[in-house]
Amino acid sequence: MKIFIYLIQFFIISLLLVLFKILGYRMASNFGGFIGSFFGQMFRSKKLIENNIKKSLPKISENEMEEIIKAMWSNYGRILSDYVFIKNFRQSKLEKYLEIEGKEIFEEIKKNGEPVVFISGHFNNFELMAMEIEKSGVSVAAIYRPLNNIFLNKIMELIRKKYICKHQIKKGISGIREILQFCKKGFSIALMIDQRVSEGIKSNLFGQPALTTTIPAQLVKKFGYKIVPIYIERINKLNYKMKINRPIKFDKNETIESITNQLNNWLEKMISIKPNQWIWSHNRWK
Repeated sequence: MKIFIYLIQFFIISLLLVLFKILGYRMASNFGGFIGSFFGQMFRSKKLIENNIKKSLPKISENEMEEIIKAMWSNYGRILSDYVFIKNFRQSKLEKYLEIEGKEIFEEIKKNGEPVVFISGHFNNFELMAMEIEKSGVSVAAIYRPLNNIFLNKIMELIRKKYICKHQIKKGISGIREILQFCKKGFSIALMIDQRVSEGIKSNLFGQPALTTTIPAQLVKKFGYKIVPIYIERINKLNYKMKINRPIKFDKNETIESITNQLNNWLEKMISIKPNQWIWSHNRWK
């Protein structure tokens, strides 16, 4: 039954991707936003999303919460349409739609020859972050979680490896070995720190214990890596703004728990600034 559902999803999304290509970037993004707003709730529990927002942002009104949810689903649809144009972003044909603040930090990383850990969360089109790191010439490997849909995942892996980041590391035990291999070769590592993991520690996010990855903290402890947070937001319907923050150097004597807590604090601040930019549909506090 699950395979049948995956095939239907694959068929529908494949048709949408073809249609997006025909429409062109501007019209495809607007149509994707409409599709996301209209059909999004069919794929994720509205109750889960509302509970996540209420527990994290208890002071917001019902109307504000509805606006956040509406914007989130619209973003989902626009991100889907973006995948058709990732090649154009990669080749800088759509660079006018992406403003980057702190691009000089990439040059400093290359000049110093010191790899770092790039961290972020699922803010808007998060794929553009890894793409811009690699485009800058920084040697980087990105950690990813495969999609549950095995058919769509094959397409996603192809797009990611060809246009976003050549070196992809699958989450899991085998991924840990790959991370260490890349680190020994002098690569930077890029990953999202906002998803629930099976192996990690409980660190507060919005005052609620959340299983959180310790990979950034472990790389700080083992290799002395600095942490570079990156944030991306949609500043209107079509344009993005990405901010590369200054590298954060932690003392090697700091504990895994302390480093992880500080990174979650950064994530919480970024989500709080513009809650409609984050994807609230993850079962983060399960």
